[in-house]
Amino acid sequence: MSLKAFLHQLQYDPDKTKPKDVEIDWDNAPLPYKLYRHLPVFPLASDVPLTLTGKRDQAMPTLRDIGHFLWYTFGLAQLSHAVIEQNTGEEWESLLQLCRRFVPSGGGLYPSEMYLYLKLDDLPNGIYHYDAAHHRLILLREGQFDRYLGNALGNRCDLSSCFGAVFVSTFFWKNFYKYNNFSYRLQGLDAGLLIGQLLEVAKRFDFEAGVYFQFLDRAINHLLGLPDSEESVYAVIPLTIDSNMEWFHNDTSTKNLMSLAELCSDLPIIEHEHYMRSKNVLNYPMLIKLNEASIMDSALAFKQLGREEKTVNQSDGHVLPQVNRLTYDLASVCRQRYSPENEFILQAVSQMDLAALLQEIMISYKYRNDLDGSMQSPISRVKLYGCFYGVHGIRDGAYHYDAKAHVLQLVREGDQRPWLQYGMSLDNVNLFQVPLSFHVAADLEHLHTELGYRGYRIQQMEAGMLVQRLLLAACAIGMEGRPLLGFDVSSMNELYGLTPIGQTSLIQIPIGPCRARSRLEGSLSQ
Repeated sequence: MSLKAFLHQLQYDPDKTKPKDVEIDWDNAPLPYKLYRHLPVFPLASDVPLTLTGKRDQAMPTLRDIGHFLWYTFGLAQLSHAVIEQNTGEEWESLLQLCRRFVPSGGGLYPSEMYLYLKLDDLPNGIYHYDAAHHRLILLREGQFDRYLGNALGNRCDLSSCFGAVFVSTFFWKNFYKYNNFSYRLQGLDAGLLIGQLLEVAKRFDFEAGVYFQFLDRAINHLLGLPDSEESVYAVIPLTIDSNMEWFHNDTSTKNLMSLAELCSDLPIIEHEHYMRSKNVLNYPMLIKLNEASIMDSALAFKQLGREEKTVNQSDGHVLPQVNRLTYDLASVCRQRYSPENEFILQAVSQMDLAALLQEIMISYKYRNDLDGSMQSPISRVKLYGCFYGVHGIRDGAYHYDAKAHVLQLVREGDQRPWLQYGMSLDNVNLFQVPLSFHVAADLEHLHTELGYRGYRIQQMEAGMLVQRLLLAACAIGMEGRPLLGFDVSSMNELYGLTPIGQTSLIQIPIGPCRARSRLEGSLSQ
């Protein structure tokens, strides 16, 4: 099967990507986190702040700041016990026990890992792995790597002005064992959800961040000691406290760049032992092929795709009321966020709340990235659509949200809940109880013309980043959401009329009030 046909199946017929005769070996499941062995360990502060105000006392971050930043980004935050369901008899179903993070993940498997390049006063300069299980840093490679990393990014970032950088990787086996080839779609979304959370937390620590989707993959993996066939970096995010730093300057002329071979020969190979619990790791040839097809070996292939947003006519569509931006404590919202299934309860939503929710989602989503470069108002590559029912002052129907004009464009009038419910492949959510059902849509060809097969995973990451902003904003106004992939994409494309305009639906997120099931939760911080 060609890679293009495989990606089409991932999007429109995902059941065909998973062999029907393969049973999941639950006893062979990997851990949801990577554990390195026999390496220097640097514990991180566990007395995390209960609020995130957005202001720090000192200019340069300390190791304590980094510990708090990492915990709110990707740490094991809460231990939760819940009863899945009650039988009609006297017996209860088994307890569901899990360690919650503040970022959702498909099946709670967390295929992403976080690595850091840090230059702080209170620990050695070098490359670290964030050990989420123990909330500590593991030193993988000591040294100063500004020049190396700068070359791997195409000399587009001034690493000397940064105190570090974050690498978000995907460990292929961690969710392939359950979802088989469908895991490739999940891995991009998971990485995006993590990046979205990271950028929101960075704002509360006064860190400036920029996301690089384009880099020399083999050079970055070589720096971290990652075998390409097992794990690969999906995004590099330098961090600085310099608000005036120039980002994404275009200096990719060959005279200033080291080749991939020169870079990799500049550092010795490192191979570190790690534990993941699985005794038998199955082959995943399609994931390896897609990763190989997505790799960039030359900085000359790096591109900027951004286009400036144009002024639009605000009178075309339902103009939403002007509202102030939401103000909320991110730490509190992270602790409260819940992912409901059949716990949604139908209640009316005010037009002001919907306007505030939509505005917050799209404003908070704006971020620096190497695809847009230095553009001030680039057009977003991901779009937000929604089916609304029972919103005061707004007709029931399917809409496109025009963020520039703060306007809802009616696509299809009427109650669309039967259409949405019929399009579900799983009956885990009763959409008749949901007032707001959102869909993130983007380019039908997954940016393949511009970026080749790398475009698919970038598109999934950008969708995940938008979804995380949506979930946080929904919780801030007293509602909850659940990301869903178990729906008929072709049906949703027809609902919104997406195919004729070159768009496709990527993910569905029902949003609404809910009555959470009884559960016992405890924080894993001190």
